[in-house]
Amino acid sequence: MSAPTTPRESALAACVAGIEQSAAQAGWDGPVRVFALVVTAATAQADPQFAAQLLETDLSTLPEAHLTPLEQEGLPESASLEELLARLAWPESVDGAACVVERVILLGDDGAAVAPADALASPGRRDIRIAVGVLRSGESWCVLRLKDNDDPAMRLQGAEVVPGLVDQVRATLAPVPETPAQD
Repeated sequence: MSAPTTPRESALAACVAGIEQSAAQAGWDGPVRVFALVVTAATAQADPQFAAQLLETDLSTLPEAHLTPLEQEGLPESASLEELLARLAWPESVDGAACVVERVILLGDDGAAVAPADALASPGRRDIRIAVGVLRSGESWCVLRLKDNDDPAMRLQGAEVVPGLVDQVRATLAPVPETPAQD
């Protein structure tokens, strides 16, 4: 398990770990969850409604890079997580994005991942929850938890643990090309 190296990466790691823990409290076999990530203090200063939702939080005690995840509801129907992420784009006011998804991985006799032939019947089947977060500034963080070792202390964490999913979440933060005005 790697450790965060910068204040922003530390804030992202804490936020993604919190998102995964929230998903864990809801139990296994949960839906895909998607979050906008915002810098808490800056967003509270710019948006009084957001600040009011923080209740009794003393913003002066939070680290400058502290992030708040805003879960997105009413996501469009999609055949896959990849399709869903390809359809998402965030406004500039969003500092990052995150998602939580559960997957099945298969391990061979040597412990290496293998292609899924018959996932449900395989003795090497492992259910895993993956939480990934990315900031516009480039930082990423991943948290993985195995269902058969459902202990927060046993989570695997790091910046690029699931690079393909990191790239897909990062792509949701790309600037949206402006469409030319129609005369």
